[in-house]
Amino acid sequence: MQQQEIHKFLERYFHANGCEVVDKGPGYMTVQLTIELDKELMNRPFYWHYLEKTGGIPNPMQLTLITNQQLAPDQLKGEVIHFGSPRLHQIFESARNLAGYIRLYENHHHAPGQQTPLRPWLGMNVRISYQCDRKRDVFKSIGLQLINGQMVEDFHDKLLEMNLTPKIPDYSFTLSPLIMPKSGVSRVANFLKMGIEQEEHNWADEALIRWQKDLDLLEHFYEDAEEKGESYETEKTALKEQYEPKINISIINGGLFYLTDSAV
Repeated sequence: MQQQEIHKFLERYFHANGCEVVDKGPGYMTVQLTIELDKELMNRPFYWHYLEKTGGIPNPMQLTLITNQQLAPDQLKGEVIHFGSPRLHQIFESARNLAGYIRLYENHHHAPGQQTPLRPWLGMNVRISYQCDRKRDVFKSIGLQLINGQMVEDFHDKLLEMNLTPKIPDYSFTLSPLIMPKSGVSRVANFLKMGIEQEEHNWADEALIRWQKDLDLLEHFYEDAEEKGESYETEKTALKEQYEPKINISIINGGLFYLTDSAV
C-alpha cells in the first residue's frame, strides 16, 4: 500500500465519520476528532468515564498524521503513518467496525424530468495476507455489477472520482440485482483465489527451505537423546507455526453502490 493511497484512505475515513480536517497539506493532515472517534482511537477511557460521571464539557482531541515525512513541514509534530504502523492497523480495524457496510448512490447530472436508472454494484475492499516467518499484505478493491456480472479492479479508486450520496438523487431509480450480494461475495472470493493460484509463490518455496534448515538443526540437537520428549514436539510444532506458508483473505469493508451506466 503506497503512502499516497494511505493518505486518501485516511481522508475518506475521517470524512465518513464526521471529522473536520482542520489543516492538511502534502504528506500530512490534522483532524478534529468527534467524541465517537476520540473514544475509538485515543485510548482515554478514564477521561470519558469521569466526564460522563461529572457532566463536564467534552473536549475531543485533534490528531495530526504524517503520511510522507519528505513532503510534510520539518517542524510538524505528529504521528508518522506507514503501512504496518500500529495506528494505521488500529484505523483499519476501526473502519471495519464502524463502516463494515454502506449504501451510496451516484449523484449524477440529470436532465430535468428524465428518469435515470442506477445499476447495483457490490464493492469489496479486501486484504490478502501472505504469511510464513515473514508477512506481506496486499490490498484489493473489487467491484461486481450485480446485473451482468462485470468485475472491475481498483474499484475504490474509481469511486473516489465520483460524487456519491447516501440519498438517492432526484429523477433516479434503482435496478434490481440479478445476482444476490451473498452470491456476489462468493464470486469475488473465487476471482481472488484464481488470481492467487496463477501467481508464482517463490516466497513459500523459500520459507519451506528455511523451515527444513531449522528442522535439521532441531534434529541434530536431539540426535543423541534417548527420548526426545515433549520439548522436542513443542519446538517442532513452533517451527511449523512459524514457517508454514499460509494465504488468508479477509474483508475490510464493502457496500452497495448504485451507479449510472457510464460511471465505470
